[in-house]
Amino acid sequence: MHYQNATPNSTEHNRPQMVAGVDPYMIQTFQSLLRTNVVVQTTEGLVRGVVADVKADHVVIDVKNCPFFVRIQQIVWVKPSIYREED
Repeated sequence: MHYQNATPNSTEHNRPQMVAGVDPYMIQTFQSLLRTNVVVQTTEGLVRGVVADVKADHVVIDVKNCPFFVRIQQIVWVKPSIYREED
């Protein structure tokens, strides 16, 4: 968390400000994998599904028609997969 410095004459109070890093390489990688089956290793475990959407701070992985919103900061690695779950 980043705290913005305020000058003594400022009418603004010191308020916490959320700062999130953006990983342009990871975003570009996921954009190239849109609508592709992938395996994503997160800090919590594996997610297997189809890349449905890519945003600056998260990706949406469709797992059996259920969206998983995965924060990019929590991703360790990603790879395309030929694995496909049966419905």
